[in-house]
Amino acid sequence: MKKLFLLLIICLGLSAADATIDVVNKGLVLPKIIVQDATTDFANRAMQDKFFKLVVGDLKVGSAFEVSDRYYTSKFDDSAIISADERADLIYRYALTQLGDRVNLKLKVLNAKTNKEHFSSEYTQSADKFVFLAHKSMVDMARNLNLPPIDWMDKSIIFSQYTAPGKSNIVVADYTLTYQKVVVSGGLNIFPKWANKDQSAFYYTSYIKSVPTLYKFDLKSNNKSKILQSGGMIVASDVSQDGTKLLLTMAPNDQSDIYLYDIISKNLKRITTFSGIDVNGNFVDNDTKVVFVSDRLGYPNIFATSIDGGAVEQMVFHGKNNNSISTFENYVVYSSRESINEYAQKTFNLYLISTKSDYVRQLTAGGVNTYPRFSSDGGSIIFIKSLGVSSAVGIIRVNENRSFQFPLRIGKLQSIDW
Repeated sequence: MKKLFLLLIICLGLSAADATIDVVNKGLVLPKIIVQDATTDFANRAMQDKFFKLVVGDLKVGSAFEVSDRYYTSKFDDSAIISADERADLIYRYALTQLGDRVNLKLKVLNAKTNKEHFSSEYTQSADKFVFLAHKSMVDMARNLNLPPIDWMDKSIIFSQYTAPGKSNIVVADYTLTYQKVVVSGGLNIFPKWANKDQSAFYYTSYIKSVPTLYKFDLKSNNKSKILQSGGMIVASDVSQDGTKLLLTMAPNDQSDIYLYDIISKNLKRITTFSGIDVNGNFVDNDTKVVFVSDRLGYPNIFATSIDGGAVEQMVFHGKNNNSISTFENYVVYSSRESINEYAQKTFNLYLISTKSDYVRQLTAGGVNTYPRFSSDGGSIIFIKSLGVSSAVGIIRVNENRSFQFPLRIGKLQSIDW
């Protein structure tokens, strides 16, 4: 039972829903953009329709424009003249072509009033990953138009998906869950964590004859290698900026603590020694400190200590169940239970704090929101949104004050990384 409790504290907030959009700040007037499909003779109509929806969705998540949902068609080299009632400022015009198992995207972004071309490019991708054509084009368009960066949009997410009791897969997907590929299956495979910035490998926990085992999986070779085993539990909760060190939660003697593991030297160092529960270690402040979850106050809360261990500092002073943390530079995002009493409907909201000040910001308002993860630039946060027996991937655009949800159609989300 104690091992079960440890796992619950680490992954608290399991559980998916139709994609919805919550706009928190509605007062900002944004330039309007419309999407025009200039594709001709494309055999896969379903893919063509899906691509239009992906482009519209990406533009909305990017949060730099007011986006029209209306489906327009045009020839690729037509003038940018459109009906006056649209009042559009920009046009995203694209054409898809397919040759074998490859899909090509040609696009240009035009001024709707002057026909001036602001940006153009061309991309090719395998058909099974065509969604990344839309995502990549958005990243490049934002960069070329000097918009807030959205480089994370072209990154993959990785998650554990419960499929049956005692069974879960590791899945690589795009952030909308339109593209999904099962990369590890068979048995219980949980807590995936990207091993490097280029997302060519990841760590995850599986079980060998009921013994928790940490593996590293190489996506280029599709081979896995065993890293460590621990009799109680073992989870890779964070990776250092240079990819050479891991923060592990281990419980070899039923007492969970935070450990630092050096990938190169194979040295394992224990950081916390509390006679209770310490889990979810994350690097912070340029990898000089560790933020983690502990029950040393009698309930889960957020603490910090040096990478060398020693004195422990309390980070959060509200709530009686604070967990599911992630860090970026000197910022920490965490989930906090806010139900009025134990019989009330569960509510877990996300909060953002700084290690350098008393800054606190509430990011969600209601529901069960857990397992947050920062984007590579810190400007967005992905999390698990639970709605009854279903779950969804949520994304918060921190500076833009908007949130989005994308449903997992099959199974439940157990944990996620970005």
